[in-house]
Amino acid sequence: MCTISLNVKSAQNKKDFVFTRTPFDISAVLHGLNDGMLSTFLSNDASDSVKSFEIDSFEYDFWGLMPQVLTWLLILTACRLVSEHVICRESRELIRMKALILVGGFGTRLRPLTLKHPKPLVEFANKPMILHQIEALKDIGVTEVVLAINYKPEEMMNFLKDFDTKLDIKITCSQETEPLGTAGPLALARDKLIDDSGEPFFVLNSDVICEYPLKLMIEFHKAHGGEASIMVTKVDEPSKYGVVVMEESTGKVERFVEKPKAFVGNKINAGIYLLNPSVVDRIELRPTSIEKEVFPKIAAENKLYAMALPGFWMDIGHPRDYITGLILYLDSLRKKSPSKLATGPHIVGNVLVDETAEIGEGCLIGPDVAIGPGCVVESGVRLSRCSVMSGVTIKEHACISSSILGWSSTVGQGACVKKTVLGEAVHVKKTSLGEVVYVCDDVYSNGGVVLPGREIESSNLKPESNVRVWD
Repeated sequence: MCTISLNVKSAQNKKDFVFTRTPFDISAVLHGLNDGMLSTFLSNDASDSVKSFEIDSFEYDFWGLMPQVLTWLLILTACRLVSEHVICRESRELIRMKALILVGGFGTRLRPLTLKHPKPLVEFANKPMILHQIEALKDIGVTEVVLAINYKPEEMMNFLKDFDTKLDIKITCSQETEPLGTAGPLALARDKLIDDSGEPFFVLNSDVICEYPLKLMIEFHKAHGGEASIMVTKVDEPSKYGVVVMEESTGKVERFVEKPKAFVGNKINAGIYLLNPSVVDRIELRPTSIEKEVFPKIAAENKLYAMALPGFWMDIGHPRDYITGLILYLDSLRKKSPSKLATGPHIVGNVLVDETAEIGEGCLIGPDVAIGPGCVVESGVRLSRCSVMSGVTIKEHACISSSILGWSSTVGQGACVKKTVLGEAVHVKKTSLGEVVYVCDDVYSNGGVVLPGREIESSNLKPESNVRVWD
C-alpha cells in the first residue's frame, strides 16, 4: 500500500490525516488531491472547505506490493500474447493464398533421370526440385498448392501425399489429358484456384530455382494495383531469350520482344507470376501460351507489371543448367545458412552432404558438390561440380566432375566420369547417370549417354562420340 501523511488546514481547525490508496491510485493521490476529495475524508469537517494541505511524509511498502505488481504484470503479458496470437491467426486466415505449379510433361531434356520419374521429383541439392518451391510457398502463407500434371501423376501424388501433412499444406492435382501449354492449365484448374476470397494466386514453372522472394512479390503486386505481376531476371545475352521491355521506375511492362537482334533490354521472364483471378477469365481451355498469348494482351491494357528478381536464378531443366543452378544455390546457401554446408579437411568450397552419407578417408570433395542420403563415397575419391543422388556408390579413387549421378548408380574403382550423360538424352554435354547404372573399374567416360540399368565396360574418350548403351 501507499501511505501519505497529510497536515490539513480547514477553515475551523487543523487536523493530521493519514491518507491511504491502493498502488494503482498513486498518481491520483499525488496529482489529483483537491478540496472535495480531502473533505470526504475529514470526519468532523466534511462541510468545511479545505484551505490548504501539506505532505508530511510519504511511505511506500515496496515488498508488500510485489504480489499485486507481479499479478498485474502476468495479466498484461498474457493479454499481449493472446492479442498477438489473434492477430497472427487473423492474418493467416485473411491470406489463404493458393498456387499452381506447372509440372510439365516428359522432361526429355533431363533424361535419363526422367525416364522413370517425373522431372519435379528429380533431386536437386538433396531434395526433389518441387519441394524447394512448395516449402517457399508455405513459408509465406500459401495454404494450397495445385500441381498441373500430364506425366506420371500417380507417382507424383504418391510421393507428395506425406508432405501435405508434414508441411501442413494442401497439395492437389490437376491432370491434363493433353498438353495445355503454360496457360491452358490455369483454365483447367479454375475451380481449384478461384474462390470467394478474390485473392491473387501464384504460378510457378517447376524448373525454376532461386531464392523465391515471394513475400516481396505480394507487396509489389498490392502496391501497383494491376492485374498481373511477373518476376524478371537479368541475363548477359538477352538475344537468346524473349526480352521483357518495361518502365524501370514503375515496373510496368510495355511489350515483349522475342530474341531481339538489337538491344532493347536485358530482363527475361523468370517463370514466377502472381495473378488476379480475372486473368483466368482471359484463358480458354485449350493449349495456350501465357507468355505469348495472355501477357501481351494484359500489357497492352497497362495492367501487367514486372518485378526484378533479387539474388540468383536458373532454369534447371537441362543438365548443363542443372549444374550451374547447383553452383548458384550452394553459393546462396553459404551466404544465408552456412551451417548447412559441410566442413572438414577433405572439403573444398561449398559442399552439401546428407547426414546419412559415408565419406571415406583421403577424399577431396568440392567445390560445388551435393551428396544425397545413403551414398557411399570410398577412400581417395575426387568430386567436383556434381550432384550425387541418394543411394549412389562411388568406389575407391574414382574421379567425378561436372556430372549428375542418378539414384542407386555405381561408379567403379578408378573410373573417371567427366561431362558425361549416362542415360537416355540427346545433345547433353554434362554427366548424368540414370537409375542403377554401373561404370566398370578404370573406365573413362567423357560425353557418353547411358540408359538406366546398363553397364559401361570400355572407355569413351571423345565427348562428341556420344556413346549410348541401349536395351
